[in-house]
This record gives sequence, C-alpha cells and structure tokens, in this order.
Amino acid sequence: MARRLLTEFGMGTSLRRGDYTGAAKKALQDALWHNSINLAELFGFEKTDMLLKVEIGVQEPDAVDVGALADVFPYGQPEFHIVRGGLDVPRPDGRATVIANVAISVAFEMAPAS
Repeated sequence: MARRLLTEFGMGTSLRRGDYTGAAKKALQDALWHNSINLAELFGFEKTDMLLKVEIGVQEPDAVDVGALADVFPYGQPEFHIVRGGLDVPRPDGRATVIANVAISVAFEMAPAS
C-alpha cells in the first residue's frame, strides 16, 4: 500500500514568454530545491523507491510538455497530473505573465503496521 508521507509546494513564473512548461519547471524546482529531506533513508528505502505525485496548475494545461519536466527529478518515480489553475496576468504588450503552482506528494509502498 502506497502511503503519502510528505507534500511540498512551489510556484514558478514565465514573466515574458508565456511559457507554461517553463513556469511549471520553475515551480517544480522551487518545491524541490528549497528542501533537503532525507525521507527515504529515514524509512530505509532507496531514493529511487519514491513515488511522486506531481500536480501542476496552469491556465492552459495542454500547453505543458510533461516530457520536458521529468528530468527535473534527480530520483523517484514522478506521475504528472496537469490541471487548470495557476494564473495568467495580462501584460500591456498583449502577452501574459504565466504563474504555475505545484504540489509534489512523496509516498512509498509500505507494509501495513502489525
């Protein structure tokens, strides 16, 4: 049974290019790079055993290239869910500043407590 142990949050932006994938990548890095949690070692697992549920909210979910995001993770098994969310802030030049929000939940396959 997979048991969620931790959730991290992040936010990323594409200020001028309207790049939903770029904003999502920055949000992932924001969630990951500000933490140094040795969760796998604490429970006696390898880091590759981490099950990562990655939820990304942007205004145009279909504009996110999920394949370009997988390389952000140094280990673990990410499963991506892209949903409508985040925020597009209109700019005077007609483009939008894109804001992406991310939640990364970390789980392991754990035996039930006896």
